[in-house]
Amino acid sequence: MLDACAAAIRAAGAQLLDVKPDAAHHRTVFSFAGEPAAVKAAVLALFDTALPRIDLRRHSGEHPRVGAVDVVPFVPIDGVTMADCVGMAKEVGAEVSKRHNLPVFLYEEAAASPARRNLEDIRRGEFEGLTAKLQQADWAPDFGPRAPHPSAGASVIGARMALIAYNVNLLTNRLDVAKKVATAVRQSSGGLRFVKAMGVDLADRGIVQVSMNLTNFEKTPIFRVFELVKREAARYGVSVLESEIIGLVPSAALTASAAWYLQLDTFSDAQILENRLRR
Repeated sequence: MLDACAAAIRAAGAQLLDVKPDAAHHRTVFSFAGEPAAVKAAVLALFDTALPRIDLRRHSGEHPRVGAVDVVPFVPIDGVTMADCVGMAKEVGAEVSKRHNLPVFLYEEAAASPARRNLEDIRRGEFEGLTAKLQQADWAPDFGPRAPHPSAGASVIGARMALIAYNVNLLTNRLDVAKKVATAVRQSSGGLRFVKAMGVDLADRGIVQVSMNLTNFEKTPIFRVFELVKREAARYGVSVLESEIIGLVPSAALTASAAWYLQLDTFSDAQILENRLRR
């Protein structure tokens, strides 16, 4: 199934940059880029390919979800503005809904109201709670019917800046510790701004994870998040095993962490060999 989705993205003319499946979360992240027309065509092709193959009535995993194609963010890169991405999100959302009779919510910069900006608010209740949620006065979808697709649920489509999916694995099987650390770290419960976090059980490995999304790495850098997770875990006598990045990451996020940990004085991106060669 993943191969079919990857082939559909490529056939539409987009450049497939990365495919990252995760067994514990039971979800896969496809990262692709290209000219706006190619990216829009690739998203539609992904829906056409994935929806007939995925049945959420037989799906379970650690990560919250409302749909078979759960979330589609359009991210501006070179020569594309956030306004362009908002327009693409609305256009694709309308077309996806029409093709598949699928409820679609717009989020982040494409949201019609502040209540729709945060992905976690839209996901609350997950696939299993969609029927009741869609009947609430405040939760009519931006496109499509007020009833979930029987097997594919709903989808969330929007526009945002680059996000870093960052996980820290703890050397323990105590899920309560991972949840307490996540609570201390995430913005919504008084932690670091631009951090979303939850505790996850990686039962197949006998460990737990603090799974995070970093929505603005310039204002809350990776190294600051890692250090806080490490310190909070230490309160419970737990150490960090490793960390991981899911999908792609801007180079500036990694160089900032390298400069901090190495205590480099007056370091700049101009000192990076590859950056100089591109000039």
